[in-house]
Amino acid sequence: MKKTAVLLMIIAVLSKVSGFLRDITLSFFYGATSTSDAYIISITITSVLFSLIISGISTAYIPMFKQIEHDKGHRSASLFTNNLINIVLIVTTGIILLGLLFSNLLVKLFALGFDGETLKTAVLFTRIGLVGIYFTSLTQLFISYLQLNGKFTIPALIGFPFNIIIIISIFISSQTNIIILAIGSVLAAFFQMLFLFPTLWKTNYRYIPIVQFTDKNIKKMAIIVFPIMIGISIDQINLMVDKTLASTLVEGGISALTYASRLNDFVQGIFVLSFVTVMFPLISNMAAKKNDEDFKTSISDVISSVILIVVPASVGIMILADPIIRLLFGHGHFDERAIDMTSHALFFYSIGMIGYGFREILNRTFYSLQDTKTPMYNASISVVLNIVLNFVLSSYMGISGLALATSISALFCSTLLVISLRKKIGAFGLKGNFITFVKVTFASTVMGSIVYVLYVYIIPEWNALLKMTVVICAGSVVYFILVNFLKVKETKLILSYFKKKIHL
Repeated sequence: MKKTAVLLMIIAVLSKVSGFLRDITLSFFYGATSTSDAYIISITITSVLFSLIISGISTAYIPMFKQIEHDKGHRSASLFTNNLINIVLIVTTGIILLGLLFSNLLVKLFALGFDGETLKTAVLFTRIGLVGIYFTSLTQLFISYLQLNGKFTIPALIGFPFNIIIIISIFISSQTNIIILAIGSVLAAFFQMLFLFPTLWKTNYRYIPIVQFTDKNIKKMAIIVFPIMIGISIDQINLMVDKTLASTLVEGGISALTYASRLNDFVQGIFVLSFVTVMFPLISNMAAKKNDEDFKTSISDVISSVILIVVPASVGIMILADPIIRLLFGHGHFDERAIDMTSHALFFYSIGMIGYGFREILNRTFYSLQDTKTPMYNASISVVLNIVLNFVLSSYMGISGLALATSISALFCSTLLVISLRKKIGAFGLKGNFITFVKVTFASTVMGSIVYVLYVYIIPEWNALLKMTVVICAGSVVYFILVNFLKVKETKLILSYFKKKIHL
């Protein structure tokens, strides 16, 4: 599992770099303005509708597939897959039609501060973007199917065609008509889906036009999915409140918050999701076979591995938030005001980075046990806490308060999930995880202090890119030496993997 996860990290880094180029291109041509706000809100709305349709379904699909395959064989699991795909297409059609009818209301819900041309632009973008939900829904189901068949590499690569097409559409729209922004998003989703077809064919997947709403496995899945969808809808309400408040605080606030959030997601996408992607099908299989000891060991290993990487990343980003934003986005129409808003938001998002990571791992762990209620209850607590903190902190801190509220709620609710899992399955290595956390936190603090001194006092006049490269490399070396000195076991596992690859 660790070997595949490391490979996925490498692919994720490259994919996220292309994602950064996409965001940098948008910030260069449109900055943090009403146009970028309208575009981001339209993307947010379609993402929310997509999440409501498919995120819960695809999450429940993997353990359901494993259970059906274990009980009745691969053919029955494949028939279930095709039935599910066709039902999703029918449901998606209904959601899109409703979205088209009420697109004006949707935009106002997500961006209360929009009016005039900004509102009209956001509504137009949203109506065009709704079509892309067809493609993103199918893509997510196909990805889950490929992962079940041990195909992780190609699904990890789908960010490349998506980001390339978005970048091209941003450039063309800046020279012609902004409507190309929305059309580009739909085309990107379409080509992302097509990218998976050759690998799907190799797994012997064949489409069957079957629709059986009364199938007992579909009924069972609906029961499992419902709490997941409630949890997701609660999270989307949280997102809606964030965006709405940002739209009322300052022009460009949505863009600044989004750029900072994307950078925070960069670490999650590379490290946390790489492990979770590989872990989920495996632990679902262990849960189906009642393999309790390996199940617990796998969870503990993933948690420690995430601590090893996410904690120093969080410290480094907090220290270098301003220069990171300045280096990546401080060009073109992205002015000093936008840099200031975004870097402050990034700092406060980074505080909760380990909380986001734990929550992702633990939610999937509960889903593999076909327990969808615990994550739902947790999401409910999280959103209530976050919304209350949003209103309180944003009144004092503006955009930064929204980011800090998100971090606090993530840390609090990931702690609740740990407690709940401990009660459900018994001991699963928390003592070892805590020891790793203490060691890693100490090493990260020392690393952060050295990075700060080096950046601010020793090489302050160097070229920005060169200076950033030097401090990141120096910080990485210091951290690596310290965690080895402190005998953090996960370091040896990762080193062993790379040594084997070099010898190969």
